[in-house]
Amino acid sequence: MAELDADLGHIIPSSVLPPFWAKLVVGFASLACFARSYDGDFVFDDSEAIVNNKDLQSDTPLGDLWHHDFWGSRLSSNTSHKSYRPLTVLTFRINYYLSGGFHPVGFHVVNILLHGGISILTLDVFSVLFGGLQYTSKGRRVHLAPRASLLAALLFAVHPVHTECVAGVVGRADLLCALFFLLSFLGYCQAFKESNKEGTYSSTFWVLLSIFLGAVAMLCKEQGITVLGLNAVFDILVIGKLNILETFQKVLHKDKSLENVGVLRNGGLLFRMALLTLGGTGMLYVRWKIMGTGPPAFTEVDNPASFADSMLVRAINYNYYYSLNAWLLLCPWWLCFDWSMGCIPLIKSVGDWRVIALAALWLCLIGLIFQALCSEDSCKRRILTLGLGFLVIPFLPASNLFFRVGFVVAERVLYLPSAGYCMLLTFGFGALSRHTKRKVHYNIGKNLADQGNQTAAIRYYREAVRLNPKYVHAMNNLGNILKERNELQEAEELLSLAVQIQPDFAAAWMNLGIVQNSLKRFEAAEQSYRTAIKHRRKYPDCYYNLGRLYADLNRHVDALNAWRNATVLKPEHSLAWNNMIILLDNTGNLAQAEAVGREALELIPNDHSLMFSLANVLGKSQKYKESEALFLKAIKANPNVASYHGNLAVLYHRWGHLSSAKKHYEISLQLDPVAAGTKENYNLLRRKLEQMQKKDV
Repeated sequence: MAELDADLGHIIPSSVLPPFWAKLVVGFASLACFARSYDGDFVFDDSEAIVNNKDLQSDTPLGDLWHHDFWGSRLSSNTSHKSYRPLTVLTFRINYYLSGGFHPVGFHVVNILLHGGISILTLDVFSVLFGGLQYTSKGRRVHLAPRASLLAALLFAVHPVHTECVAGVVGRADLLCALFFLLSFLGYCQAFKESNKEGTYSSTFWVLLSIFLGAVAMLCKEQGITVLGLNAVFDILVIGKLNILETFQKVLHKDKSLENVGVLRNGGLLFRMALLTLGGTGMLYVRWKIMGTGPPAFTEVDNPASFADSMLVRAINYNYYYSLNAWLLLCPWWLCFDWSMGCIPLIKSVGDWRVIALAALWLCLIGLIFQALCSEDSCKRRILTLGLGFLVIPFLPASNLFFRVGFVVAERVLYLPSAGYCMLLTFGFGALSRHTKRKVHYNIGKNLADQGNQTAAIRYYREAVRLNPKYVHAMNNLGNILKERNELQEAEELLSLAVQIQPDFAAAWMNLGIVQNSLKRFEAAEQSYRTAIKHRRKYPDCYYNLGRLYADLNRHVDALNAWRNATVLKPEHSLAWNNMIILLDNTGNLAQAEAVGREALELIPNDHSLMFSLANVLGKSQKYKESEALFLKAIKANPNVASYHGNLAVLYHRWGHLSSAKKHYEISLQLDPVAAGTKENYNLLRRKLEQMQKKDV
């Protein structure tokens, strides 16, 4: 998350990052965009919900509000739309009383102020969604992503799709629902204060308060109940740290380690899920009882697609409506207060060109879902999952999936989902900025390192870390270079800091293990390797390095198992194959070494290092002809390796082909004049040849 915030540094100046100034900026932006609507009249649905609604007038008992729908009709009536929003109607009544009648200015001002307050509140919500949930020792929440949350809140504050909710007085239902929806979410977050002295009692209180606020949101507008679903998703994925893809794979393969998944063993989480489930069930039951006569009855004019005979036609049109809603969020150019009366003709066949919009929508959604599930970056998984959750979950009541709704497209229902869109847009903008910015210190450092200029690369990586002290990828790369330069203490400090900032950074854990191994801190190195594999199950390079550690400790069986795991995950892992052959060779297991070598060459037939290792084993097994062929093949592939010629010379020496041995000893010494073993063997051969010549004389 620190990386995303750093990417937005050139857009959001640090001077506006303190919470007070950030909230002031967001509040001002929201008021500046919508303040002009204060002098509007009552328009469209305002006439029925306000002007002609007797529930606003003092001669109607307050108790009747709890038995009437949003339009003032009795809920038990067959003609009622069942829109049960008594708290919203109550605010209209208060407005009516304070204004001394139907004077629209007071009604509009309340809407404008509500939108400003909600926009300010989104700063805290986005701070949790982007940066995660963390509290100080005094119980104050830490704002971990100030730039990302400010940009997302600004996008929400000024988004044109909110025009209907803010400028139309009946949009107050969506505004009040959003207000209590966000308060419910933030209240749920309070249940996880690390400094909680009251323990379970306090945690339960905040969960119950969150459920209560969700019920209040539902009494303002029906979609308020969806906050319970969002709270559950947040708890499971962020607090419980559930990796959905990994868990699904374990279920699919009936992995016994599934029993040890923390989420399934977390009693507190299960208790909170039970409370949310009971709360939601109770709210739905009460809501259904209040409705009295069942679901509302709509006409074909209200929602033509829901009356189509073909299920395929209904599905296609519903998905087309979703794509239109997505387009209104992306490009709010076609804003309209009423999309009924044939504004959107039905799609009656798959040959309609508008089907392209469906394909585009689902292509984007599938791509986002894939990244949300499969990304190795836990921060990216969290942001994308919560962004999609905030986009989709509040929209579900308007989706026609559970019941027929009385509209085709309604911009007002996008008020809450737009928060998820703003979150995804901010994340995407940060990612795009990261990939397009020129002359970024990290990228320059990486390019210099790739070119072999380590000194200059270190300078740029240090600057990248100075500018962003939580830039874990820069720390990892800098630690790697320092490791190669044998500056092990600083490398260990950097890599330890990187995994402290991002505990699931598998590559940094592996590199930390390599450094600790070099420092002879073997237990710590093994733990680092194991942690890396825990966060990235398919990590052949880490298994390879773990095998090297075990080999250094003479734990030969463990080393062979680790290298075997590396080759299973990555069959072309030449280094792991080679180390297995060499270890088996050195421990006298020639038959096993030969079998492993042949298996490796079947998978990687052109790898000259494998040819060389197997040739050595065959030579020791006195399979001279086959060994010679492999040595010559390895030399043909890479003729300038001294050891290839030297070991072939040793083979010829044993085999009795002394002239060939002399030739390859000399080639080997030309390539590496200081090779002591080759010099010694060459001198032995020369003395033997001289003795043979003397005998012949």
